[in-house]
Amino acid sequence: MVDIATRVHNHKWKIDPIVRSLIDTDFYKLLMCQSVFRNKPDATVTFSLINRTQSVRLADLVDEGELREQLDHIRTLSLSRGESTWLRGNTFYGKRQMFSPDFIEWFEQLRLPPYHLEKRDGQYELTFEGKWPEVMMWEIPALAVLMELRGRAVLGHMGKFEIQVLYARAMTKLWEKIERLRNIDGLRIADFGTRRRHSFLWQDWCVQAMQEGLGEAFAGTSNCLIAKRSEVEAIGTNAHELPMVYSALAESDAELAQAPYQVLADWHEEHDGNLRIILPDTYGTKGFLARAPEWLAKWTGIRIDSGDPATGAETAIKWWQERGEDPRQKLVIFSDGLDVDNIEQLHKQFAGRVKVSFGWGTMLTNDFRGLVAEDALAPFSLVCKAISANGRPTVKLSDNPNKAMGPADEIARYKRVFDVGAQKAQDVIV
Repeated sequence: MVDIATRVHNHKWKIDPIVRSLIDTDFYKLLMCQSVFRNKPDATVTFSLINRTQSVRLADLVDEGELREQLDHIRTLSLSRGESTWLRGNTFYGKRQMFSPDFIEWFEQLRLPPYHLEKRDGQYELTFEGKWPEVMMWEIPALAVLMELRGRAVLGHMGKFEIQVLYARAMTKLWEKIERLRNIDGLRIADFGTRRRHSFLWQDWCVQAMQEGLGEAFAGTSNCLIAKRSEVEAIGTNAHELPMVYSALAESDAELAQAPYQVLADWHEEHDGNLRIILPDTYGTKGFLARAPEWLAKWTGIRIDSGDPATGAETAIKWWQERGEDPRQKLVIFSDGLDVDNIEQLHKQFAGRVKVSFGWGTMLTNDFRGLVAEDALAPFSLVCKAISANGRPTVKLSDNPNKAMGPADEIARYKRVFDVGAQKAQDVIV
């Protein structure tokens, strides 16, 4: 096992880069990229870094030169022969050759496009623009770099023994969580923590701890590189990016209203089984389900990613019942801001009523809360989102208005088109 404290204390990024592979990314990103490659390859999309925790002044913490070195390094990466073989020949979700030969051939030639970086008011403005299949692959690496550089900035002021004690405390903290999770009968949980992890080495350690501590209850990891190295399942389906961009490309309000369903119609053509998971909250779960075509009720399950999770699950159960489906045969994946307390509560509330699964993210791979002075390593809410497509702004409404994004006039338009009424605001931690 890697001695993380020693590696951190002796960090020299040129021999230990933050992102070391194009598959050091979330599995859903590759699935979505293939879908975009087939269906919208020529759309021009802009992604932008958004720090929703303005109190964390990244440009004051992270050296610009070091950030550029890490981003430039990522642009030199390409798919290795072993990685290509793994993608071509491995079985994902029970299906061999999940990725088509033409997509893999394209991916083998991919080098990430240029980035644009500026400082403004203590924050970095980091943007990526280009063809959708290319620029979308920047999202996870960009977040991983900023999160880890922020951590390195804090750790850089600490001595070797202080760092060793810090990691010992963090390891103990996680192991105590795992010991609590062991007591949940029928638990199914996966690592969803790539995008806001403390570091690659720490995420890798967390996955190993989950493997040993939880056994068969540990379903796998969203991180493709770690899944490959550890020989565990790569886990993931799709994200808000697809409906956000499809909607921005819509030519009319009528097309806009249908865009989220067109996304899933395209997905339906490619995938079956446990990859047919609905993510309904981009423009409000309640309205999305009310207007959904009947065939969507036949899908395997739903992922709850904003708003009150229990309310979201109850809404889904009622929706399935009204359409003659047995909720006990449906999968509900909880994935928003989870930690042990709400995992225990949600499992207790819904086990037996639906098939319950959890995607454990930031509080698995970046819970250093309370372990350093001034809580300088506490996780914060950093995202990298598609902000425009073919020159039109994207919009996300969410089930939590504090997560809404887009120009005010377009948010108002989307609320009208999708008939979004009053929403209950909730704090955004991660």
